[in-house]
Amino acid sequence: MADAPQHDPHAPHTPFSGRALRGALGRFGTGVTIVTCLDAAGRRVGLTANSFNALSLSPPMVLWSLRLASPSLPAFRAAGHFAINVLAEAQVHLSRRFASPVADKFAEGQWTSGEGGAPVLDGSAAVFECQAEAQHDHGDHVLFIGRVVRIAEHALPPLLFHGGHYRKLGEGV
Repeated sequence: MADAPQHDPHAPHTPFSGRALRGALGRFGTGVTIVTCLDAAGRRVGLTANSFNALSLSPPMVLWSLRLASPSLPAFRAAGHFAINVLAEAQVHLSRRFASPVADKFAEGQWTSGEGGAPVLDGSAAVFECQAEAQHDHGDHVLFIGRVVRIAEHALPPLLFHGGHYRKLGEGV
């Protein structure tokens, strides 16, 4: 096997485009979630996100981010609770639906009310119901941090996203 090229930390930085950055970030495989909350009027709000991650086990905390330009941003900024619904492979149609501008995104799927009324999707691989803890504006996104107050998990293969495409979990190595 040939040696990998060495990175020179003193070399000048090469400029790159937003498209190139997005492409490189797409090489990191992620799970796919639908993040939900209730807006100030009590309406359900939800969107597809793959920016979800664990933050702390003690206390139990997770994080996710949302573009500042998102029309859903005001609802999440004001919400006291949100739910992270980790999608199963069979829920790819819901991922696409919640990533689109469809008027009633919740018309499909089986939904119940979780903590603070945040919609919880039946049949998800996992659900993290959270109390909103903090928000931080950075760059063109807002980072949302939540304290996990309830969890659920099911032995279902998760929906994955890699290289701009949905993927299925393969065999382990």
